[in-house]
Amino acid sequence: MQKKIAHLLKRPPQPGMVGDGFRVFNYYPSGYNIRNYVSPFLMLDFGASHYFPPSEKVRGVDVHPHRGFETVTIALKGAVAHHDSAGNSGIIYPGDVQWMTAGSGVLHKEYHEENFSKSGGEFEMIQLWVNLPKVHKMTKPNYQELSNKNIPKYISEDKTINVDIISGNFNNQLGAAKTFTPVNLFLIDIKNNAELNFSVPENHNSSILIINGNCEINHQKAVLHDFILFENKGEEIFIKSTTDCKILFLSGEPIHEPIAQYGPFVMNTQQELREAFDDFNSGKFGILN
Repeated sequence: MQKKIAHLLKRPPQPGMVGDGFRVFNYYPSGYNIRNYVSPFLMLDFGASHYFPPSEKVRGVDVHPHRGFETVTIALKGAVAHHDSAGNSGIIYPGDVQWMTAGSGVLHKEYHEENFSKSGGEFEMIQLWVNLPKVHKMTKPNYQELSNKNIPKYISEDKTINVDIISGNFNNQLGAAKTFTPVNLFLIDIKNNAELNFSVPENHNSSILIINGNCEINHQKAVLHDFILFENKGEEIFIKSTTDCKILFLSGEPIHEPIAQYGPFVMNTQQELREAFDDFNSGKFGILN
């Protein structure tokens, strides 16, 4: 049985800047109040393709804290560099993914990679925030750098479909990332007039972002930058492209726990939020220059 589409949402009307290096459309939580449809995902920022001119000053987001969730950054064009107070650093290029578990608390900064900044060019990326359940909110910070060559792939026999299995299970093939709760994250490239059918658990909150192109999702038309939310009924997803398409598919087992959030801290209670601020202010998140 195909999953029924609950909502087809258009791209938010105006982008915003995160720091001076990330021009993003925030689909949630600011763009649409859809938390009940997207748990365990907390945030979706889509940095649609945008040209950044050459700059000697590296653009990005300076040092800031996180606690209680994970950040997932997918590079589509350009290059993103990362440093954090747990001693992790790396650079991701198109097709690469960085999966940072903030857990008990970490400082980090993200910015355009130095050579990309100097040369300028088209920049496109996606960042997700993934909630952690209460039992794992204070886990030790961790960093997974997933290079595209190490991300498992499904490729159709006729080469018209490529699925990067970032996390979860696609047609009994496991993804690259380790997750604390069941999360499927697939980056799908599908040629014009190709068709793809796959299934995900019925109880998962599932959604699709159309990054490029136009297609039909479970027989409903979807165009550039549309965001599709499914009901928790049925398991089948059917995609038929009407142009070459790039699609992000997200699904996950909902976390049915209270959420207390303030800025970069996502906990279960107001008291835990106060403790997060106290720990950050007292230096327990480490040091990062």
